[in-house]
Amino acid sequence: MALTLLYGGTFDPVHAGHLAVARAARDALGTDVAFLPAADPPHRAAPGASAPQRAHMLALAIADEPGFSVDRREFQRSGPSYTVDTLGELRAELGPQAPLAWLVGADAFRGLPSWHRWQALFELAHFVVAVRPGHGLDALPAALAEACAGRWCTLPEELAQRPAGGLLRLEMALQPASATELRRRLRAGEPHGGWLAAPVADFIHREGLYRGGTAPAGV
Repeated sequence: MALTLLYGGTFDPVHAGHLAVARAARDALGTDVAFLPAADPPHRAAPGASAPQRAHMLALAIADEPGFSVDRREFQRSGPSYTVDTLGELRAELGPQAPLAWLVGADAFRGLPSWHRWQALFELAHFVVAVRPGHGLDALPAALAEACAGRWCTLPEELAQRPAGGLLRLEMALQPASATELRRRLRAGEPHGGWLAAPVADFIHREGLYRGGTAPAGV
């Protein structure tokens, strides 16, 4: 049965690092990648762009990328965008036996115990953890390390053999792009250094995003 792979995040804004992770996952697992932007992320400050704007920037960035799509389902729910609710909804749609995986960076994965009902996530999906040089998984919090014991897979194909509960390391080349640094550069009027796809950079300039203040409404 084909693996369904979701890449969740704020994507505020989507940059070269995000795209590199998605490409690596698509190629390693041989499956499409659906970007799933959070409408109301509970683990960070309010995004600098509205949810529709962030989704629109994603659509611009992936327009010429085979196997990529944008899933806007979290915009249809009110309240915080809890991953456990999203995965529960997807599991109900796909059925109990369909392989389902959530793509996440190593830093975010390390903070998993702070997520809402985080232990239930392993019952709903696999995790594909993108690991950059210097950002390994050697020092996980004790509760997370215990929850991960016996779950690590060595081959991507293993994830397609069961519906949920597996973990796969996705080794990445070093990616300098950082959303925090990118927003700082945009606020300061500095060049983005090639971290933004041209249509995304044009949209940010046209909408006046990341210049401080409240993100305007719109696309």
